[in-house]
Amino acid sequence: MNFTIRIADLNIRVFHLYPQTRIFCLDYLVNDEPDFSISVSRRDIDFEREKSIIEDKKAGNSVRNFSDSYLETLAVYRKIANQVIDYNTILFHGSAVAVDGVGYLFTAKSGTGKSTHTRLWREYFGESAIMVNDDKPLLKITDRDVMVYGTPWDGKHHLSHNISVPLKAICILERAKINHIESISSNIALPMILQQSYRPKNPLKMAKILELVDRILNDVAHYKLGCNMDIEAAKVAYNMMNQ
Repeated sequence: MNFTIRIADLNIRVFHLYPQTRIFCLDYLVNDEPDFSISVSRRDIDFEREKSIIEDKKAGNSVRNFSDSYLETLAVYRKIANQVIDYNTILFHGSAVAVDGVGYLFTAKSGTGKSTHTRLWREYFGESAIMVNDDKPLLKITDRDVMVYGTPWDGKHHLSHNISVPLKAICILERAKINHIESISSNIALPMILQQSYRPKNPLKMAKILELVDRILNDVAHYKLGCNMDIEAAKVAYNMMNQ
């Protein structure tokens, strides 16, 4: 079985095992000729299962029992993430929201409240705000700007749209009692930005990731936001990033 999707301005043919994978990607299906193809095998699914087990045990959590069809979607995105590096594109772990057609990307350690914060933006800005992707957007670095793209891999709440917008800022979240935000240097932002970027095992591709992350840090403003879960956090963050 196979289908073609378009994400990050690339047509990708996916050879898969389970029909649920096509359904998962339904909003991104196209009939165009592919720029490249990926295929998923039983071995790839087994790899995702073992990786999940290792992560659960490391975190001290109960081992989750995922279906093969769900694990196939993870395997598909891993293969896509590896290929799109050649097209100056990075899979990034964060929650991206757009306001009036401009993107803002929030990232943090797991459980800090990325999704909660972007929900506050949608509440504060109403119809002017739209989710790009709540978990794993793609970032394409061009000669003009950095674009952030929606993808089907959009977190447990499935919040995303098949859109792309220019990325204005990346903001690292921390919990705080009082909302405050500051611009930070590239040296301070680098460890978190790199940690939240897809990091392939192939050394040549990893070298390309480092190059792309450096370009992101040069082209996109970066901030650190201490925030509580009050809607004022959205106002504080937006005002600073649009001075």
